[in-house]
Amino acid sequence: MTDQVRLDRDGGLAVLTIDAPPLNLYTASLQADLAAAIGSLEDTPARALLIRAEGKIVSGGVDVSLFDAQGSPAEAKVLFDEMLAVPDRIAALPFPTVFAAHGLCLTWAFEVAVACDLILAASRAKFGLVEKVVGLTPTMGGTQRLAARAGVGRAKEFVMTGDTYDAATMERWNVVNRVLPDEGFDAAARAFAQRLADGPTRAHAATKRVLDHFAAGGVPEANAHITTIAAELFETEDLRGAVKSFLADGPGKATFSGR
Repeated sequence: MTDQVRLDRDGGLAVLTIDAPPLNLYTASLQADLAAAIGSLEDTPARALLIRAEGKIVSGGVDVSLFDAQGSPAEAKVLFDEMLAVPDRIAALPFPTVFAAHGLCLTWAFEVAVACDLILAASRAKFGLVEKVVGLTPTMGGTQRLAARAGVGRAKEFVMTGDTYDAATMERWNVVNRVLPDEGFDAAARAFAQRLADGPTRAHAATKRVLDHFAAGGVPEANAHITTIAAELFETEDLRGAVKSFLADGPGKATFSGR
């Protein structure tokens, strides 16, 4: 990893930190570093991932010179395909992913956030997809992933106005999962992600698979796969051990290894 993207591991918890001051703008080099970090997580999976940023804000958006460098629609499509791969690869990780927004979170950073399983926001955080200011529409999946969480009408408003929305509003829209106090936010987000990392990792992966099927085809599609997905968990040490622990000691006493 580089100074602008760090991937630290503490047991089962991986923490990906964006640190490209002053505004954590999306650049070609940041894209390459993010891709490398995601590749590390694909090659050596964690049990949970926390994505966070250093600085006063999460990100001020994309370095517009990146768009200025595109000489044709064909060139732009190559860039946009590379950009879209970042949140798509994060969404496909087989363990819980948590995005922690401590401040202003614009464009690409918001699109990465909605690709994560869960979003935590500090009270002061604000969110926006402001691509309209350069005559563009969001290209990293943010529009459609926002629609999946909040509905098509909300997504159209969010993108077409280019306004910024506070954490409380985004929680009300079912985009942000939890709004936490500004004071101590980073530690609280880490503790939340650690709780997921300590859980039954393969069961969490199964939950993600079931919900992917639901997103693709609703309840009937999920029902067509749930029994197979759940039955496969009987091959895991975590399920067998947790059942024995429950019978011997009662609920909530089991520890999980992720296997």
